[in-house]
Amino acid sequence: MNIFIAGLSYNVNDADLLTLFEEYGVITSAKVIMDRQTNRSKGYGFVEMEDNEAATKAISELNGAEYDGRTISVSEARPREERPARSFNNNRGGGFNGGGRNRY
Repeated sequence: MNIFIAGLSYNVNDADLLTLFEEYGVITSAKVIMDRQTNRSKGYGFVEMEDNEAATKAISELNGAEYDGRTISVSEARPREERPARSFNNNRGGGFNGGGRNRY
């Protein structure tokens, strides 16, 4: 089962997540999501556990718990939604001057 953890302190790393969840069962992966530009934690992560029963117990016992000074939210991860690709143009026209009118 894949578990989503939100509200993590920015100090928490992959090894910390592994340590937090390993008392509940076998962990197949533990990952804190990092911002690509700043290489800083985004404050959430994912843990995959082998056994669904152990994962359910971890979710129920850790949801709302305090970890590293923060109250964390722990739930079963939902499948990632496909989002449309970002467009920097947005088809609004107007070029770089911030509007669609010519100022001449």
